[in-house]
Amino acid sequence: MITVSALNDLPAVRHAFFSRVGGVSDGIYGSLNCGLGSRDDRQRVIINRGRAMEMIDQPPVALTTVHQAHTSQAVVVEGLRQGDPPVADAMVTNVPGVALGIVTADCAPILFADRQAGVVGAAHAGWRGALGGVVEATVAAMERLGAVRKDMTAVIGPCIGFRSYEVGPEFPAPFLVDEGNLRFFEPSHRPGHHLFDLAGYVARRIAGTGVAVHRTPCDTFREEQRFFSFRRATLRGEPDYGRQLSVIVLED
Repeated sequence: MITVSALNDLPAVRHAFFSRVGGVSDGIYGSLNCGLGSRDDRQRVIINRGRAMEMIDQPPVALTTVHQAHTSQAVVVEGLRQGDPPVADAMVTNVPGVALGIVTADCAPILFADRQAGVVGAAHAGWRGALGGVVEATVAAMERLGAVRKDMTAVIGPCIGFRSYEVGPEFPAPFLVDEGNLRFFEPSHRPGHHLFDLAGYVARRIAGTGVAVHRTPCDTFREEQRFFSFRRATLRGEPDYGRQLSVIVLED
């Protein structure tokens, strides 16, 4: 797992960006696949999620996830949940012992914390969610629980890298309504196509809220031994792909 000093330095906050290593799944899901939405054996995924929680000294029951759908929806988690998860792409809580979990396989996981207010958040930011405002929705939801932007820290976890994310001719248009986003695109070797800096764009959205932002220097597409990648699986014609988990929790 990967941790970042910007969050490690906050007392009573535990976090981790987990890799694909250390689980019980095999084949294309090998080995720490934490995605219940994958076609992996469900019991293996549950075991993997429990192992991940054990690595940060939390019980498996503490893990709370949502049904991610590339939205800008952020929900408040008031306690441990039972039943079907809500459709959302971000969660916030001020309840100790509730571990907020995001699953990704190229999209950007973002973990947020305001130690002074005792509020944490987690968001899933693919390009649709980032463009649609999932960052701003998460920050606003944390504020409703008492967080203050100047006291908040956000960390962007492992996601697809700039040099690995080629997009088609139609892709940049909605981003370039704001000319400041031009820096996140670069022509690729194919005419009319571009490379897109997802992490850079997400970082700009976070910085625009006034929240301090940090990044991990990982590329899920290129680092096959460490991370699952939707794009890599798609280019290979594989039928499915695993998901890695990112978690943040307030400790008692």
